[in-house]
Amino acid sequence: MNAYEDSVRFAVLGPVRAWRGEREVDVGSPQQRAVLAALLLRRGRPVTLGELIDAVWGEDPPAAAVSVVRTYVSRLRKGLEPERGAAGSPRTVVSVGDGYLLRTPEGALDLGVFERRVAEARKLRAAGDPSAAADLLHAALGGWQGAALAGVPGPLAGSEASRLEEQRLDALELRVDVDVELGRHGEVIAELVSLTGKYPLREQLCRQLMLALYRSGRQAEALAVYRGTRGTLVAELGIEPGAPLKDLHDRILAADASLDGRPARSSPPEPAPPVKPAPPVLAHAAIPAQLPADLPTFAGRSAELDRVRALLPVAGSAPTTVVIGAIGGMAGIGKTTLAVHWAHEMAHRFPDGQLYVNLRGFDPTGVLMAPDDAIRTFLDALGVPPMRIPASLDAQAALYRSMLARRRVLVLLDNARDTEQVRPLLPGSPGCLVIVTSRNQLTGLVAAEGAFPLTLDQLSPAEAYDLLARRLGTGRPAAEPRAVDEIITRCARLPLALSIVAAHAAAHPGFPLSAIVDELRESHGSLDAFTGGDDIATDVRAVFSWSYKALSAPAARLFHLLSLHSGPDISAPAAAALAGLPPREARGLLVELTRAHLLTEHFPGRYTLHDLLRVYAAERVQAEEAPKERDLALERLLSWYLHTADAAYPHITPRRRRIPLDPLPPLCRPREFTTHDEALGWCETERGNLVSAVHQAAASGLPGIAWQLPAVLWGFFYLRSHMHDWLDTAGVGLAAARASHDREGEAQGLADRAAALRSSGRFDETIEHLHQAMAACTALGDDDGTESAVANLGDAYLQSGQLDEAVRYIRRGLASDRAVGGAWGEGIALSNLGDAYQRLGRFDEAVEFLDQALAVLRTNGNRWVEGVTLDILGTVHRRLRHHEAAVVYYRQALATHRDIGNRWGEGHSLSNLGDVHLDADEPEAARDSWRQALAIFAEFDHPDAEKVRARLGRLEGGPPGARAQGPAEPGRTA
Repeated sequence: MNAYEDSVRFAVLGPVRAWRGEREVDVGSPQQRAVLAALLLRRGRPVTLGELIDAVWGEDPPAAAVSVVRTYVSRLRKGLEPERGAAGSPRTVVSVGDGYLLRTPEGALDLGVFERRVAEARKLRAAGDPSAAADLLHAALGGWQGAALAGVPGPLAGSEASRLEEQRLDALELRVDVDVELGRHGEVIAELVSLTGKYPLREQLCRQLMLALYRSGRQAEALAVYRGTRGTLVAELGIEPGAPLKDLHDRILAADASLDGRPARSSPPEPAPPVKPAPPVLAHAAIPAQLPADLPTFAGRSAELDRVRALLPVAGSAPTTVVIGAIGGMAGIGKTTLAVHWAHEMAHRFPDGQLYVNLRGFDPTGVLMAPDDAIRTFLDALGVPPMRIPASLDAQAALYRSMLARRRVLVLLDNARDTEQVRPLLPGSPGCLVIVTSRNQLTGLVAAEGAFPLTLDQLSPAEAYDLLARRLGTGRPAAEPRAVDEIITRCARLPLALSIVAAHAAAHPGFPLSAIVDELRESHGSLDAFTGGDDIATDVRAVFSWSYKALSAPAARLFHLLSLHSGPDISAPAAAALAGLPPREARGLLVELTRAHLLTEHFPGRYTLHDLLRVYAAERVQAEEAPKERDLALERLLSWYLHTADAAYPHITPRRRRIPLDPLPPLCRPREFTTHDEALGWCETERGNLVSAVHQAAASGLPGIAWQLPAVLWGFFYLRSHMHDWLDTAGVGLAAARASHDREGEAQGLADRAAALRSSGRFDETIEHLHQAMAACTALGDDDGTESAVANLGDAYLQSGQLDEAVRYIRRGLASDRAVGGAWGEGIALSNLGDAYQRLGRFDEAVEFLDQALAVLRTNGNRWVEGVTLDILGTVHRRLRHHEAAVVYYRQALATHRDIGNRWGEGHSLSNLGDVHLDADEPEAARDSWRQALAIFAEFDHPDAEKVRARLGRLEGGPPGARAQGPAEPGRTA
């Protein structure tokens, strides 16, 4: 740890503050302090952006909440690390996934110091050293500078302040106990009078005041304190004082000699043992044990169990706070099964009992359990007579917390709807474990109560296999491994679905598992195979419906419309287009679906549907949306992809001919871009969806979108070398255009398919497609299309080694470009002509045309072909054995490729650079360049990867200078 980190200190026991050495750091506005407090209170664990937003604003964040939080974090970093430059990595507030983590040195947070002192004091007192314990407790409480988190807004601060105040009062009661034990009863009376006035319902403070008064010879006042406290409890809560207070009252009346304590000494006589606080005596000695039975065939979830086990201190130690684990996830994912298993595993550590209630948050009857009903159930289990249970929820909750005070109880709250249903059921003092399960994300519980969130995902394939093996025995799965694999796949690794299929298979032990697979296949993608007989709770469709019915109507509509999207995930703007909603409204509905675990936000702003939920959503969209509405929604979505890709097109391929598009449908708002990198990044992120959109358009009677989308993605596919996707989409688009007898689309599809074939090195097919494209464009009277086909034929012949044909077509294209003043095409033609001449060994002519090309390309801003032309000049000089000049040109080409994101060109120039280094007897430099080239080609599974790999192999095992012909260079097409 460096000196800087040693000097950082933070405080939350009072106003939130920070220091570097002796200088206090300005921690900003109240909301910024709320962010700092949230990071500090997580104690070195990551806090997501969503949790920070909930901590500051709760359920009503501003529209720009994400950017505001990031601004707060940036300001905190500047204040805490002013010496860190812009390029330096943060050391205190570090980014972790979708959130942040605050690193605090040991002893840097006043709350941690307070808790350690109190824990050590408890140990010292138990070891017989109350004097040292008292000193530590006085020091611990002296660290408080006012109310915890004073002046900090937001739900987290409100909840945490109450929790921390409870910790302070517990420590204060312990300190008073020790002071009285040491004979300091006269010194604490005034303090206790003030405290009991402020906290009249805390029976422990009342007991301490009575004992201090009695030991000070003030018996009558002690009894008066009891009468006053009893009157308050009866009037406000409708309950009598607990057993410890009653017992002390009776002993004072009887003048019990054991109450005459003496100060603790280091030598005899021994003091009388202090009166230890005890929880209220339960009626009938009731120790509840309400947990449902653990599943004997429980399987998997080892990683999740490790995470929740880590929430509790080591065995033998009690929690110093209320520990809350919030287990979330979609319906059927196994939340209750995991919670019950974990609860049984931990039950022995909570000897005062285990409470369980099903809150019916998503019950098929639609009837939720109200918090007061749940509390009455718990109070009854704890032995509280019905006539002592007060009427109001607040009074019931106070009694419930009193009953659990100083007890170690495990509370399992199953199937919660929201935070408000759970909050009254939380204990108020340390030592308890609360496990909550819900299909909703209980962000309020995480932000305000410090709950640890655990969201369950699908089982891993190994865990799914283990589940089936435990239900069916090991023999049947081992005998039919392929059938088991297909069962796991068709069940989408969802525990409920796997359990239903396993139960069906177990009920028919004579059936081969392959027959079960046949039944799943025959369900044709519906949920009919996943019914659990008479038990509605084991019917996947029914279980999903409980979450679906709890949604608002707009969220339910968006959920079932999402099934129309065939891509791997969907962004918030695309979802807005699908539903025909403003983006902000759509984002709110996506949040609702995510909190209900009907949708997964696997990356900020990007969402996925679980496979079986997609099937359920597809059933609902068929049932609830008219065919016309489904068609309109799909057209909006696919048009959004097309028009957004078209908006990216001029940034990636500037000056290239645009494809005329149909007008946008109503309620469809495509994205716009301002930079090349932004446009290229969007295409890369959406690549899987764009490919899927081409296929979906072709299959859905939208052939125009099917061929237009590959056309506007031409530059992206080329730059990123996504050969398989390019060939696939271009082929699908061409077939769709031909099937709909769209001659314009067919001409464009032929050109796009030719470009993909050329980049894949399939030159004969390229030439064939380009001749067809030229004929189609000529028939349409499309002069620009015809000239483009001619120019591309010149490049195709060039790459295929037919150099005479290449020169003929290139010169024909050059003449056309010059005749119409097409400088853009002229620059490309000059570059291609220079390349043809260098291949023919006519180097002087090659350099002449390449220099002309550079001048034209730079004048028109064609950086794309400029990089290729520089690379060809490098090759000319390499062949002339002008090694230094070749290196200069290759490096200029490399810089240009990198500047525009041309990864294919970058790999090609690195490969050529390695060649010239080897020619110059610089094998280490050659190896370095080839390794970089190989990494790029391997990244895109480019065929040139094998050529570079062979070069490296020869370099390792062969003599210097042994090398093969370089990879085919990137093409220049019109």
